[in-house]
Amino acid sequence: AELFSFVDFKGSLNIVYEAIEEADFLAIDGEFSVFHKCDKFDKKTNTMIERYQKLKKLEHSMDFLLFQFGLCSFKYNYTESKYVMKSFNFYVFPKPFNRTSPDIKFVCQSSSIDFLASQGFDFNKVFCDGIAYLNKEEERQLREQYEEKRSQTNGSGTPSFISPNAAKGPVIIPEEHRNFIDKVVEKVEDLSKEEKGTIEVEPCTGFQRKLLYQTLNWKYPKGIHVETLETEKKERYLVISKVDEEERKRKEQQKQEKEKEELNDAVGFSKVIHAISKSGKLVVGHNMLLDVMHTIHQFYCSLPEDLNDFKEVTLCVFPRLLDTKLMASTHPFKDIINNTSLAELEKRLKEAPFKSLLVESAEGFPRYDTASEQLHEAGYDAYITGLCFISMANFLGSFLSPPKLHVSASSNLIEPFFNKLFLMRVMDIPYLNLEGPDLQPKRDHVLHVTFPKQWKTSDLYQLFSAFGNIQVSWIDDTSAFVALSQPEQVQIGKKLILYLLNLHRQTIQILKCLCLYYKGRCMSKQPSD
Repeated sequence: AELFSFVDFKGSLNIVYEAIEEADFLAIDGEFSVFHKCDKFDKKTNTMIERYQKLKKLEHSMDFLLFQFGLCSFKYNYTESKYVMKSFNFYVFPKPFNRTSPDIKFVCQSSSIDFLASQGFDFNKVFCDGIAYLNKEEERQLREQYEEKRSQTNGSGTPSFISPNAAKGPVIIPEEHRNFIDKVVEKVEDLSKEEKGTIEVEPCTGFQRKLLYQTLNWKYPKGIHVETLETEKKERYLVISKVDEEERKRKEQQKQEKEKEELNDAVGFSKVIHAISKSGKLVVGHNMLLDVMHTIHQFYCSLPEDLNDFKEVTLCVFPRLLDTKLMASTHPFKDIINNTSLAELEKRLKEAPFKSLLVESAEGFPRYDTASEQLHEAGYDAYITGLCFISMANFLGSFLSPPKLHVSASSNLIEPFFNKLFLMRVMDIPYLNLEGPDLQPKRDHVLHVTFPKQWKTSDLYQLFSAFGNIQVSWIDDTSAFVALSQPEQVQIGKKLILYLLNLHRQTIQILKCLCLYYKGRCMSKQPSD
């Protein structure tokens, strides 16, 4: 896919907007600094509220960084009966653009980094060229600071770049900085006598720059323009210019425009998420709950504490979502698809009873070759996800009379899958329902069983072998949930456990008695015995 660095992104953003606007549907995928391990946060989740809280808080999971975002747009060409695809692969990184912008800390995992490196992931693209971003709250705060800074003017129209704390009288300069400030003021004094000219002050500390701003503002309220610039090494220095009033206003206008442009640039990749949200297009992902949570958290707003608030925010950002893993795990697909992992699903959907697809890359966009498998590149995984959705949607059309070869992203046939996100390793709650209450399964067929630490899953199957098929969900080393096939078996199961428990206790008591007996025999024996 197109690899966008920060420089490429600004010039190509309109191309991304156009692809989103013309698409029938969009497919997304993300790569993270840490691989989420479902077995850690699924063991004790009995309700969706608990599940959401664990996903949100486990090991600071929202501090993981989504640093590669894949986006593919798919548009159906009815004339040629084919899909046209545009693929994008964005490297994103929260680089602070100035001193007041957020300085984000994030968590990474050595095994995840090692795995991605083995797959050819280019970390230089992330850390050197990654696209910056701000979420809505960060953008709002910075814009308020920007407007406040602009409003800080005095009656004579002092430029907004003068510090809000600029003194109206002489500035108290600490002794250790006096020599530095005096030397600069002396140079400015000479400059003020000239018709025009410029002085560059060597890189200095933020406090020294503040002292200079305040001192020069007091001594030279007119005729002097002061601006902070950066070297290539990010060292900040001052440029002091002799200007007339007209030039001062022009420089001030240029500075304001530059600051505004920098702030717009800092919003960065979040503009893509805003465009997706505004379009209202169907967004397809595979096992996409975590992708959605991280996308909202990084590029839109912090995740709410309450599950219902999270659902509301999600539908605001993504009005229509579809999870291909849930789709593949649901009737009629679950009877003919054994493995729903993305790679295996893509292979299965190339076989009967599914039909072959005609999907081409748009002119000027790179092509993906599924034969070479570029899994764990976000753009490629988004592409594969889109292919899987098209295959399964078209398969639903085969049940119509007459059959339809093409089922669109707006068809009623796929509405049952809208806004339901697949849940890993939750036996009786298959999905999170974003548009209403979640499933409340009956659990009167589930037993909570405790046992010795040495036991294995096979021991539990052996213990409950008389009850037919069972499902075991481990809680920890000494307990598990055991789901029986029929609710009426529960009472029998409880009696079995109580019987075995009593039998176990009796056995322990007998063993204790035997130990005491043999201990007494041993103590009564003579050495010659």
